[in-house]
Amino acid sequence: MKNILFISLGCDKNLVDSEKMLGLLSENGYTLVEEEKDADAIVVNTCCFIHDAKEESIETILEMAAWKDAGRLRALVVTGCLAQRYHEEIEQEIPEVDAIIGTTGYTEIVSVINGLLEVEGEKGDAGKKALTCCPSVDRLPASLSDKRVVTTGGYTAFLKIAEGCNKFCSYCVIPYVRGRYRSFPMEDLLDEARHLADSGVRELILVAQETTMYGTDTDGKKMLPELLRRLCRIEGISWIRLLYCYPEEITDELIEVIREEEKICHYLDMPIQHSEDAVLRRMGRKTSRAELIALVQKLRKEIPDIVLRTTLITGFPGETEEEFESLTAFVEQMEFDRLGVFPYSPEEGTRAAEMENQIPEEIKEQRRDAIMQMQQEISANKLDERVGRELTVLIEGYLYEEDVYIGRTYMDAPKVDGSVFVRSEEELLSGDFVTVRITGAGEYDLMGDVIYEDEFTE
Repeated sequence: MKNILFISLGCDKNLVDSEKMLGLLSENGYTLVEEEKDADAIVVNTCCFIHDAKEESIETILEMAAWKDAGRLRALVVTGCLAQRYHEEIEQEIPEVDAIIGTTGYTEIVSVINGLLEVEGEKGDAGKKALTCCPSVDRLPASLSDKRVVTTGGYTAFLKIAEGCNKFCSYCVIPYVRGRYRSFPMEDLLDEARHLADSGVRELILVAQETTMYGTDTDGKKMLPELLRRLCRIEGISWIRLLYCYPEEITDELIEVIREEEKICHYLDMPIQHSEDAVLRRMGRKTSRAELIALVQKLRKEIPDIVLRTTLITGFPGETEEEFESLTAFVEQMEFDRLGVFPYSPEEGTRAAEMENQIPEEIKEQRRDAIMQMQQEISANKLDERVGRELTVLIEGYLYEEDVYIGRTYMDAPKVDGSVFVRSEEELLSGDFVTVRITGAGEYDLMGDVIYEDEFTE
């Protein structure tokens, strides 16, 4: 028996890679375990998007390395973004690591671990050089649509439709660790979606570094609307959700598809990062404040019940107090339904890290906190408006201590948005869609009672 422990860090796009590696390992006789002490091999799929993510990845690798003496561990493998960008440093500074696999090399996971476990000696050779498998970041790995282990509950799954990014925003390392934008073939994505639906997935969440550019590299035009229409025809899928839509790439055709197709959630994740023109230019972004306002107004006019999520960066180099105050006024005016804020993190090798007028960490965080406090009130007011309404809720679990079920509406993406706490006299199962009358609201969450199971529930 070959036991493997798998740790996936970072974003949902990285999680898809992890699930594909798990699928390959499971198909080749590996058993997934949850305890470090039981693992013959441990894989850490890493992130290095910002400083905190980099630190978490390094700390996790070191923590797992200790099990070479404390457990049965014979192979420690590091994969993902940190492995791609810092493979030489990992090799030199963490000798306990046996193999390093970059962002486009994950299809080699089985052969790499098989080779490591065949090394003579229970603990291997601590003095050997780590095996490094870091192909070009512009390689497009196989889709592996039929070899994927879904780890998100069985009823929700992410569908990664492209790799890499061509934007080269001044603060971002993604093009350097994930390569140029490459769309996965549409037929492969449809096959993957069918496999997911056949396995019980009800909610499909489309992700990429930028979903809106899908097809531009292969077809010379934006193919996301066509992909969405074809995904909507797949039996078994009830919700389709869109994440990471850059505002400058949202077209009338895309808006039309979201409005017309019943399966597509009226929810749009649209990272804008800032509102002020001078800051946006320094960031390398392609929109202006006026264009952002016009787009938000257009989306709400065309799709009145649309829920808009965005992300902002505070303390970008050179951000003045006046620019920050204007940003807060923008947030107050736009009243985004969902909003996240991150203090700017200078990343090695990016243009922004070399810019003058870097902002002190304390000020970055103060500005972040001020906007989040404002957003908390905006969110609470918006959720108050939902009280008394009936909403479809996807059940995700049961909280025994509170005797309530927990779920999400179309307004909520997993992990980043709020929840609905649901009371029901009848037993509900994770993956059920039920209709809930909202009876209460908090700052980010809703409460309600099941009134009947709707047509989605089988």
